[in-house]
Amino acid sequence: MKLPGKHQFGDIGDKRGTIVEKGASKERMEFLKALLEHNGFEVLVAEEKRRNEEDPVTYIVGVTDLVFNPTIWIYERKLKTLDGKRVTQAYWFQETEDTSPQYWKRRFGY
Repeated sequence: MKLPGKHQFGDIGDKRGTIVEKGASKERMEFLKALLEHNGFEVLVAEEKRRNEEDPVTYIVGVTDLVFNPTIWIYERKLKTLDGKRVTQAYWFQETEDTSPQYWKRRFGY
């Protein structure tokens, strides 16, 4: 996965906010909600509409801060994990618990 470059915002429930992720599973929504609330954001969550009952339940996750952009916050190293370390792209996507900043090593397999 890659981080979105474009800043998305819209209505989430009955409030306007920045859309952090669409189509999130319940586990992913809970992870993002805990992480963003820990960093001081008011988190908005809404269940996405399903076409039929067999479709899985997915969520839209957002924050009320209209200028928040996860890409910028991750690469400027502003977001903190629950234990105070800096969030990396791999941590954001729940690929690893390792928060070392050497994102290029993950890409090239060093």
